[in-house]
Parts: sequence; C-alpha cells; structure tokens
Amino acid sequence: GLGGPLILGCLVNAPAAALALLALVLYVFLYTPLKRRTPGNTLIGALVGALPPLIGWVAARGTLAPGAWILAGILFLWQIPHFLALAWLYRDDYARGGFRMLPSVDPTGRLTGCAAVVYTLVLWQATVLLTLTGVTGWWYLAAAATLGGALLLAAVHLERERTSAAARRLFIASLVYLPLLLALMLLDRRVGGSCL
Repeated sequence: GLGGPLILGCLVNAPAAALALLALVLYVFLYTPLKRRTPGNTLIGALVGALPPLIGWVAARGTLAPGAWILAGILFLWQIPHFLALAWLYRDDYARGGFRMLPSVDPTGRLTGCAAVVYTLVLWQATVLLTLTGVTGWWYLAAAATLGGALLLAAVHLERERTSAAARRLFIASLVYLPLLLALMLLDRRVGGSCL
C-alpha cells in the first residue's frame, strides 16, 4: 500500500503522493472499520473513490484547479446511488456478514430510495459545473443533462417501488452512466482552457 505513494513521491510530485497516502489511510483506518459500525461507511468509501481524479490532476498539472474538485465531486456523488442500489440488492447478505449498509438497517427502503434520489439530483447539478467553469463545452452539457435525467428516473423508480428489480435497474444505469459521462468530458473538453 505504501509503494504507490512512495513511487508518486519519487517520480511524480509530493501533492500526488500525499493524496494517495490520504486515500490509503482513509480506506484502511476509517472506511474498513466503519463497515461494521455505521451505514455512513458508504460516504467515507465514496470519498476514497473520489480521490483518484485529484491524484491524477495534480500529477499532471502540479496543482488542483476547480475542474479537479468538480470531477472528484462527480465521482463522490455517483458512488452513493450506485452502492445504495447494490446494497439494496444484497442487503440480506450484508446483514449476515455484519456490514451496516443503509438498506440493511432500513427495512422499508424508504430512506435508501430517498438518499439515492437526493444524491442523483445533486450529481446531475454537479455535472453542469464543468461547463460553467470552462472545462467542457455546451455539447457535453446537453448530453450530460440527458444522461443525468435517465439516471434520476432510475433512482426515482427505486424510491417509489423499492424492489430488487428497481435496484438492479439503478445499478445498471449507474454502470452505463459513468463511462458515458467521462467519454463526453473527453470528447467536448475545452482546448486551451482548463483540461481534463
């Protein structure tokens, strides 16, 4: 685990190494023990999952621009409905394993569905920030809005039905959403402005 930050520190730069070390520390000493204690573990896990774009950005550019933070925010927000859907599908397994995921302590699924909708709504809004800060163009924005709307529909479907089928649809929609969104960022990035 320490090899990655050491390599980054020696071959890239100290900020990238520090962020990689932070990811390791959060994962090992906070996220992992919290899995058995609180459903809030998902938020810590999402934070860890949002750090790689920051590491890559600072490794490539030497500093963290607003686009880096927005990209990290998008990844953070995306992980919540993604993992809530997965946790709903396997809530009994998580409970038997002693993991306190939100669906295993929310038997009706009401809070789980509501959280999926709220985080998807905020995610949808966060994608707009890339265009407003000049990282991406207007074509990206239109396509991202369409993708976000489709993901939101899947989240609303889970919130209303609270079934395994609805959770599976949200999970699959989240798997399709992220690579398409990232591809849109690459295809419509602003040349000469902030870059991805």
